[in-house]
Amino acid sequence: MCLAIPVKLTSIEGNIGWVEIGGIKRKVSLVLLPDAQVGDYILIHAGFAISKVEEKEAQELFDLLNI
Repeated sequence: MCLAIPVKLTSIEGNIGWVEIGGIKRKVSLVLLPDAQVGDYILIHAGFAISKVEEKEAQELFDLLNI
C-alpha cells in the first residue's frame, strides 16, 4: 500500500520543488509534474510530486492525518 502526502509547493528550482508540511521543508522532484506552480497543493510519494489537488482536498487530508 502506498501513501501520498499533500504538501504546499513553496518554491521551484528547475525540476526540484521545495514543499512544506507541518513546518517541515524538504525538496521533491517535479519531473512527473512539470506544470506545478508555486502555491499549488500537490501529492508527493517517495520524493516525487505525482499530482495536484485542490486546497480544500489538501485540508481534508491534513485533518485526517492530524497535521
